[in-house]
Parts: sequence; C-alpha cells; structure tokens
Amino acid sequence: MSYQKFLAVGNLGKDPEERYTPAGTQVCNFNLAVNKKYKDQSGEYQEKTNWFSVAVYGKQAESCVKYLSKGSQVLVEGEIEDAYAYIPKEGDGKPQAINKVTAQRVRFLSTNKGNDDGYTDGFA
Repeated sequence: MSYQKFLAVGNLGKDPEERYTPAGTQVCNFNLAVNKKYKDQSGEYQEKTNWFSVAVYGKQAESCVKYLSKGSQVLVEGEIEDAYAYIPKEGDGKPQAINKVTAQRVRFLSTNKGNDDGYTDGFA
C-alpha cells in the first residue's frame, strides 16, 4: 500500500476554467503558483515559483468557479496525479515542470471577486 498527500498554499495564476466531464460532473481547473524564498550560498535572497495544475470536481468545483479569480490565495489538499516538463515562451529558456493535482479540498484564504454575499473564507 502506498500513500501520498499534497498540501500547498499559493495564488491562482489566472481565472479558473469550468468544464464538464462526459458524465456531467462539473470540473474546475486552475493553475496554482507556489513561491519559495530562500538564501543561496552567497547569502543573496532568491525566489522560485513552482506551478501546479489543479483539478477540482463536483460541488467544490462550483464554489471555486463562483468565488475564485486570478490572484486568489488558496490552500489545496489533494494528490499529485502526473507531472510534465515544458519550456516557457518567456524567460531564460530553461525547462520548467508542472505537477497535475487532483484536489480533495480547497480552502479559500482570499478571493478577488466582488461578491455581495460576503463569502471570503471557507472550505469549498
């Protein structure tokens, strides 16, 4: 038996996208940027961003589409399903990696959409 758990706090890189599976299940996809700040060997502060492609299903997907937007801060709990490498169009041309995550739980730490109902924090 094996077990893994993914837990990260980050910000949405763009507005979430909504779609449906052939069976009619709602899916919300968003990219999550997780920043890491550290000192290198020379004592200089460096910052690195890791990107995760997150899929949320069902009722949680509905809440994510409704309340989240680019820049929203969330805590994602789930499992890493896959990873792939790519070379960004901009930047230094070095290969980057994205991990695909299936979220079991998304906690809203902030939202950017102006909602009249005042919902700004909670579990999706």
